[in-house]
Amino acid sequence: QVRLVESGGGSVQSGGSLKLTCTSTADAYSRYSMAWFRQAPGKEREGIAALARDGSTLYANSVKGRFTISRDNAKNTLNLQMNSLKPEDTGMYYCASRGGPLNTLEARLYNNWGRGTQVTVSS
Repeated sequence: QVRLVESGGGSVQSGGSLKLTCTSTADAYSRYSMAWFRQAPGKEREGIAALARDGSTLYANSVKGRFTISRDNAKNTLNLQMNSLKPEDTGMYYCASRGGPLNTLEARLYNNWGRGTQVTVSS
């Protein structure tokens, strides 16, 4: 399993932006499908954006139009650009990977996880 390390979390006011980064090994993104998840206190982990090996993307309705998932092959990173942040976006954000081409936001289908980075959005 590749090691995933998230960074870029922090505190921001409502309407602000943050960019999360997930760093992995050099060829991870060509071998695995990747995704971002988040978990708020007392809630289940929610899939919010996924990027398949073929480059196709998938977004949860709650973030569609505000968040963008992308990869930077030169830097070996998976990114999540988050704009127009809302207080309900607050939570721990995780990067995850899975083998196979299927693009999915179901957490149970991912078998490799980072430790997460905290995002807090204040009103």
